[in-house]
Amino acid sequence: MTEIIGNHQAKVRIKDLLLRAYIGIKEEEINNQQDVLINVCLTYDATEAVNRNEISAALNYRTITKQIVSHVDGNRFALLERLTHEVLTIVMEHEAVQWGQVEIDKPHALRYAESVSVCLEARR
Repeated sequence: MTEIIGNHQAKVRIKDLLLRAYIGIKEEEINNQQDVLINVCLTYDATEAVNRNEISAALNYRTITKQIVSHVDGNRFALLERLTHEVLTIVMEHEAVQWGQVEIDKPHALRYAESVSVCLEARR
């Protein structure tokens, strides 16, 4: 196999993670869970993972996803901005993550729109 010399900066995407949470400020939103659609994009240096071909050398995105599910599913949030911030914080708690972006959609939040989303990002 041909050896590739260069950057092993990996971009990992967690797409369309569909969870339910209590989100909003209206009484109906406070009393009823709603769908939220979470998308995460992050980068990390995957050189060791590429070279060793072992899970212990890679960023474990399954662990990150489980932490997001545990934090969001069934929990209460007044604002989409706060929820997005908290999920981004979970992502950035992993030291290997160099850059992270989280976008969370709240489907049918507006009458004539498919969804409303908030996107935040952070860098180390």
